[in-house]
Amino acid sequence: MGQKTNPIGARLGIIRGWDSNWYASPKEYGKKLIEDDKIRNYLNARINKGGIAKIVIERTLNKLIVTIHTSKPGIIIGKGGSEVDLIKEELKKLTGKEDVQINILEIRRPELNAAIVADTIARQIENRINYKRAIKMSIASALRMGAEGIKVRVGGRLGGAEIARSEEIKQGRTPLHTFRMDIDYASVFAQTVYGKIGIKVWICKGEVLAKRDLNPNIIAGGGKMEEAGGRRGGFSDRRGGGDRRGGGNRGGQRR
Repeated sequence: MGQKTNPIGARLGIIRGWDSNWYASPKEYGKKLIEDDKIRNYLNARINKGGIAKIVIERTLNKLIVTIHTSKPGIIIGKGGSEVDLIKEELKKLTGKEDVQINILEIRRPELNAAIVADTIARQIENRINYKRAIKMSIASALRMGAEGIKVRVGGRLGGAEIARSEEIKQGRTPLHTFRMDIDYASVFAQTVYGKIGIKVWICKGEVLAKRDLNPNIIAGGGKMEEAGGRRGGFSDRRGGGDRRGGGNRGGQRR
């Protein structure tokens, strides 16, 4: 089960929180779900090189709060906050809401975020850097920053080969069956001249033994909220465990 299920979805309500927090009646639920998808697609396309890890959407009665987790807050905020004001106006047109608030949460350790690591590998592959070199550099950076283990799987016409294949490189441990293990996961693709190359990244950040706050705006790598037309505040480091382990390439045992 642990090998086939999305590691984030399997841990929801246990050690992970939801990226969309709102309540809707059965008639309105579908509309709001589609609206969330439009907001995320728009922001990912609009801020293509902004190092976005995830987007958390919260709704109150007449207010929409969008929190962008990013490793490059300066790109999103822009000079004097001009860029974020423009994004806010565009979101108002997209959603039809007058009260839209955007918060920027800086990720201080992007090497431990699976979405950013996967995106970095994809950009390097698109720039014709050897995929093995890109993966090994990302693995070394993650272990240096305190990850217990990392696994990267790539699939497609690797190196321009005639026949598509998949390869996996891993170091440390990533036990997917253990729900108390904080596993971050992301799946992206790189568009090359030979076709698409899929990239999947699993990062193990250690065990969570104590009760954890499921607020999605509390991040493992430590974070800082930037003023972007909303509240300002810091978030504590909630990462469980984390001595670096070089050996033990095995994941969880199959039963």
